[in-house]
Amino acid sequence: MDPNRIIQALKGTIDPNLRIAAETELNQSYKIINFAPTLLQIIVSDQVEFPVRQAAAIYMKNMVTQYWPDREAPPGEAMLPFNIHENDRQNIRDNIVEGIIHSPDLIRSQLAVCLRAIIKYDFPGRWTAVVDKIGFFLQSPNNASWLGSLMCLYQLVRTYEFKKAEERDPLIAAMQIFLPRIQQKIFQLLPDSSQLSVLIQKQILKIFYALVQYALPLQLVNKQTMTQWMEIFRTIIDRDVPPETLQVDEDDRPELVWWKCKKWALHLVARLFERYGSPGNVTKEYIEFSEFFFKTYAVGIQQVLLKLLDQHRQKQYVAPRVLQQVLNYLNQGVNHSLTWKQMKPHIQSISEEVVFPLMCYKDEDEELWQEDPYEYIRMKFDVFEDHVSPTIAAQNFLYTAAKKRKEVLPKMMSFCYQILTIPSEDPRKKDGALHVIGSLADILLKKNIYKGQMELILQSYVFPLFNSELGYLRARACWVLHSFCKLKFTNDLNLRNAVELVKKSLIEDKEMPVKVEAAIALQSFISNQDQAKLYIKHSVRPVMQELLHVVRETENDDLTNVIQKMICEYSEEMTTIAVDMTQHLAMTFSKVLQSDAYEEVEDKTVMAMGILNTIDTILTVVEDHKEITQQLEGICLQVIGLVLQKHVIEFYEEVLSLAYSLTCQVISPNMWQLLGVLYEVLQQDCFEYFTDMMPLLHNYVTVDTDAFLSNPKNVEIIYNLCKKVLTGDAGEDAECHAAKLLEVIILQCQGKGIDQCIPLFVEAVLERLTRGVKTSELRTMCLQVTIAALYYSPMLLVHTLENIRFSHSAEPITAQFINQWMNDTDCFLGLHDRKVCIIGLSTLMEMQNRPEAVNAVAAQILPSLLLLFLGLKRAYASKITNDQDENGEEDEDAEENEEIPSDEDDIREAGQQYLDMLEQHQVEEDEEDDDDDEWDEDGLEETALEGFSTPLDEDNYVDEYQIFTSALLRIQSVDAAWYQTLTAPLSEDQKKQLQEIFTLTEQRKNAEESKKIEGQGGYKFDMTAPVPTMFSFGATRGNN
Repeated sequence: MDPNRIIQALKGTIDPNLRIAAETELNQSYKIINFAPTLLQIIVSDQVEFPVRQAAAIYMKNMVTQYWPDREAPPGEAMLPFNIHENDRQNIRDNIVEGIIHSPDLIRSQLAVCLRAIIKYDFPGRWTAVVDKIGFFLQSPNNASWLGSLMCLYQLVRTYEFKKAEERDPLIAAMQIFLPRIQQKIFQLLPDSSQLSVLIQKQILKIFYALVQYALPLQLVNKQTMTQWMEIFRTIIDRDVPPETLQVDEDDRPELVWWKCKKWALHLVARLFERYGSPGNVTKEYIEFSEFFFKTYAVGIQQVLLKLLDQHRQKQYVAPRVLQQVLNYLNQGVNHSLTWKQMKPHIQSISEEVVFPLMCYKDEDEELWQEDPYEYIRMKFDVFEDHVSPTIAAQNFLYTAAKKRKEVLPKMMSFCYQILTIPSEDPRKKDGALHVIGSLADILLKKNIYKGQMELILQSYVFPLFNSELGYLRARACWVLHSFCKLKFTNDLNLRNAVELVKKSLIEDKEMPVKVEAAIALQSFISNQDQAKLYIKHSVRPVMQELLHVVRETENDDLTNVIQKMICEYSEEMTTIAVDMTQHLAMTFSKVLQSDAYEEVEDKTVMAMGILNTIDTILTVVEDHKEITQQLEGICLQVIGLVLQKHVIEFYEEVLSLAYSLTCQVISPNMWQLLGVLYEVLQQDCFEYFTDMMPLLHNYVTVDTDAFLSNPKNVEIIYNLCKKVLTGDAGEDAECHAAKLLEVIILQCQGKGIDQCIPLFVEAVLERLTRGVKTSELRTMCLQVTIAALYYSPMLLVHTLENIRFSHSAEPITAQFINQWMNDTDCFLGLHDRKVCIIGLSTLMEMQNRPEAVNAVAAQILPSLLLLFLGLKRAYASKITNDQDENGEEDEDAEENEEIPSDEDDIREAGQQYLDMLEQHQVEEDEEDDDDDEWDEDGLEETALEGFSTPLDEDNYVDEYQIFTSALLRIQSVDAAWYQTLTAPLSEDQKKQLQEIFTLTEQRKNAEESKKIEGQGGYKFDMTAPVPTMFSFGATRGNN
């Protein structure tokens, strides 16, 4: 392979004028043997221009991630998909570690992704040598080669980072070699504060974190080695950052390696404390370690962290992420008496001089609010930001301390109250005080001493802020009202004022962050206060219009949730504005989808998804208003069309849900056309989205069956989709859904002349049964389609079975089907599946010209039916239990006290029980046998597919009890010999069970007749009146 040719093509990809031709050249070359190794040579060559090397690294990263693993040919295709040739793979394995070690940072990071993909697929099987190779370079005295070697080791550890402990053996074996070596190295480097030294230290900390963050390998980390590591972490946390770093701009300092190294050391001690070192809150295997860790290290580490907090308190610079991790550690320490005693003398100072300032409005907040209010909103509502924010860490720490330690709340409330009562106090401090009080709302509302004061505090210090000239104080006022939305107001006027103030802020305030907070506060009041819902009832239209405007402007996903909840709260009022709202939402969705930033910004995807869900909510709310639904259909079809036209697959699930909602009551000509469009668009993605399509396809079959059958193309489309799923590699869940849909068609179209479809349906499912089936669900579902065909027309099914031949056998499949059915009768679960099986067996045993295979299993038929009836009885009982409302009311007014004395630990019993339960569940999961027949049916009274109803599931359509008893009575009267053959194998106990079924059948029959008489306006059963002798009602309905 000519390297120069590839270099020229790569150079062309950087030039917009040459890009298309260059990409064409590369696409024609990448499958040629030796292309990938040549690419690696270009990447590591110092003779090649750096931009070209970078382009080569990106191209190689994409190649390796896509084409490294072996892949099988798609179903029905003989040609294997392209993979990097094994010779090329070996060449890359031989050279990539050296490539990473000798490359500059920007290229190293791309090659590291390649290495991780290779390790994922090839280690330990094809590439145990990677351990030796990394080990060789880790013996080098050259620090420069250490950095690259550690990057390689990091990829190895990260590959196993989230695997279960028992799956990490190859990593543990490697780390037996590497862990002592990297510990020795970091210990040697501690006195050296040069940038390269600290970079290496940081990389070692990252390796250790990936090794222990999910599971602590106790066989690697004994008490002695942990003590050495903890001393290393303590030293890094405690040491001073070079003073020259203060010359760097404050915004850039967190990126300096000295602060990053400190951050990782803190990340480690906080994680070790939280997950493995907190007695009473760990799983069994870590109990001994947690006690050792806590007694040996917890206080010593906390001492260093308190020193860091004091530096911050004295206005010395501490990086935000370092501060955040310090507070996370202290948050854990609050729960334990030993660490609390050390912390307690400083808690007031920490609360007032560290936590409180962090919770106040800051210069950087003001700068962002003024320069980019939309970014301010995005940052405030970003859940990822919460995980790194010192403000959120401060808030969490204060909440835990106030909840668990009685000394904290009174002093903090007194401190905040003092700030609020001074008229001339700094407005930013007032913001901080309200931030503190709102953060503690849950605790304050559960304590009698405080909850009675909260209404007065809102009235005196929060309501007036709605007139403030400062936008951030108006936003904070909204936020505080949101925090206290569950407060029981003693004066309705105060509640009305609160609602009016947030409504006015939403509609009239000029600053967008205020509007967003107001929207969330308003919805929370409406959801939690019945009176608030009434206050807003006559303002629904302007409120919803403003909400839509704010959503469109901010593209904030939290607000789409607000709109959805408001729609549900005001379902009646929604009918007048549903069309306008949906039109507005559709325009916003189109704007988001077609914006230039859509591809890059994940938030936009979440927000667009929220819009689709909101439209779906509107459809659900107005589903009983046919004329409104008709108007909404056109708007929704435009949205569906846009998604399908652009092939935005991440929204397929949502648009299929929209289509489902539009077809629940009636199916218009446009919606019938959509079926054909969906078939064309989704043919390629049929496997992945079939389960999402299933509710919609079920509607097409069942909502207007006559219209469905009037166009043969409809049946053909659904059959082809099901067939494609059953013959492909969609997975057994999708295959179960496909088989279920075929069963639904057969049962739905009983007596509607689909005889020509039956052989196709039966052959499709039985062919699937001849291939390997892992789960009993798929096996029974395929059998169920054939049983439904038996119910549809016994003679047609027998004729079909006799004429089906599969390549592996020249014999008809009849006997195989019946034998498999008999073997699997205990796998039919839930109401519907058992009902179908009982009706099928009843039909089978009553057939005049039954196949010989039926006679061969005669002894199994009635015992199987008895087993099914037993399960059915339990399923009916379970359904009745589930239908009953078991919601009990709790006393919300009872005061809750979760404080713990200073000399006690917070051992979370509920948390420990949960951890133990998880552990037990894991043990059970590990011991679980693949044999589905060992499942406990009691927990599976309803199957996942029962929601896709058929006529058999309708009340009074057919009674399986009457079908069975009638069939057996007819056999007894017309074919005594067959009756004797069927009943002879029954034990006395089974005969008794059979008699009970007869009795229950009569009871069900009488109950049904009573219901009919009552429904016709005849005799009404009175529980208190004597039963007239002229009527016989049999058993009450409770026996059903």
